[in-house]
Amino acid sequence: MKVGFIGLGIMGRPMALNILKGGFDLTVWARRAESMAPLLEAGARGAASAAEVAAGCDVVFSMVADAADVEQVALGAGGVAEGARAGLIYVDMSTIAPAAAQSISARLLDKGVTMLDAPVSGGEVGAISGGLTIMVGGDAAAFAKVEPLFARMGKAATLIGGPGAGQVAKACNQILTGVGVLAVAEAFNFARKSGVDAGKVREALLGGFAYSRILENHGQRMLDRNFKPGFKAWMHQKDMNIVMQEAHRLGLMLPSSAATAQLFNAMVGSGMGEEDSVAALKLLESLSGE
Repeated sequence: MKVGFIGLGIMGRPMALNILKGGFDLTVWARRAESMAPLLEAGARGAASAAEVAAGCDVVFSMVADAADVEQVALGAGGVAEGARAGLIYVDMSTIAPAAAQSISARLLDKGVTMLDAPVSGGEVGAISGGLTIMVGGDAAAFAKVEPLFARMGKAATLIGGPGAGQVAKACNQILTGVGVLAVAEAFNFARKSGVDAGKVREALLGGFAYSRILENHGQRMLDRNFKPGFKAWMHQKDMNIVMQEAHRLGLMLPSSAATAQLFNAMVGSGMGEEDSVAALKLLESLSGE
């Protein structure tokens, strides 16, 4: 199986490397030549465009910033559809709106390309370790063909439903993680302002019903004041904006999501967009007079 990968940033680069380490024939392309260098050094072939990647591959992955980028990579000049051969499977692993994924999928199908939307959870650490959680929407037969590749990148890949279903699952994931980060930050800020050791509070809560992986992992990072980005605040802002746009489209009340979206808006507006989303604690502290 010949595999292509487009988009070699903080997530895409280690994901592509894990495919290459699995012994697959890999061709890569990125807008910046320097992003391709680590893959080329590891044995991948470079291409001059997304179309060139598609022309030589059976499965093409992309991991880019937003829906506009996905549309350009998939359907724009020099894009996947332009170079695709019969039977190509295109797997977009970016996080975009479900409606956008459905639209792009339908237009690619008209050109003979089957698309899977397959956003991920796990951040840079999961991308490096091959421990991502992958949520997939699209054709079951295409999913079965791509499963061995998903296994190189993630610990779990689940076919959720038809086109766009993977993005719905990712939106649900971002609701839970975003609200969780806000809840832990609020709890720690409350403890500190009450004169209590937040670390001891976390230790106690880990043994009860308040336990969560957000409390365990992200909570420890807050205590360590480790705000180095694994998942940047501006990215969580983007994802929560998708959630709120979909809620508006569906006529849904999502009060916790709305508050969390405003938190990330404030982080970005306060110059914290490039920090990890756990820096929400800093924002709450500053609003509390610290």
